[in-house]
Amino acid sequence: MIRLYTWSTPNGVKISIALEELGLDYEVIPIDIGKDEQFAPEFLAISPNNKIPAIVDGDAALFESGAILLYLAHKTGRLAPTEGSAGYFQMMQWLMWQMAHFGPMLGQVHHFLKFNPGKSEYAEHRYYQEALRLYRVLNDRLEGRDYIVDEFSIVDIATWPWASRFEFQQIDLDDFPNVERWYLALADRPAFQRGYAVPNENWRIPRP
Repeated sequence: MIRLYTWSTPNGVKISIALEELGLDYEVIPIDIGKDEQFAPEFLAISPNNKIPAIVDGDAALFESGAILLYLAHKTGRLAPTEGSAGYFQMMQWLMWQMAHFGPMLGQVHHFLKFNPGKSEYAEHRYYQEALRLYRVLNDRLEGRDYIVDEFSIVDIATWPWASRFEFQQIDLDDFPNVERWYLALADRPAFQRGYAVPNENWRIPRP
């Protein structure tokens, strides 16, 4: 059974959603980052960057959500195009976009607009404008598409949890109709609903 070390953050939710979509058995080990449990030596042995999520699957121990998603797709042969195909590299570029932009930049929006408002007008403006730009990129990509790449994949699973924090980001999804359509369609999937409630079973998906 896979052991999932996680907390209620967008990056953590990525992996619980993926595990639910794949129907894999897993055990949840909550790592309360509010209590600095990510710095415990036993967790650092698995995730030396002291960040959740991390998994242990037999002899394999992995940290970084993108790497874990790729591992799970490879393990099951699902949620990703055939490795080496043109579709595979299309998927990879959008996964890298999420890991490099649609996660880190929105994380800065959370930091300044949600948790530290008024500390830096410059930072609030800079990261909010970048959030708007990234939502426009995603909205354009989803024009005429149900998913970010040709089929439902780990890219959707990687990106969706960050969009689920639209309230933190002061984003009105009505301004991005393609994103809103995609977001709500995935929010209705039972696996997303189950995965979103890990490890906090009281969590419910926010809806615009």
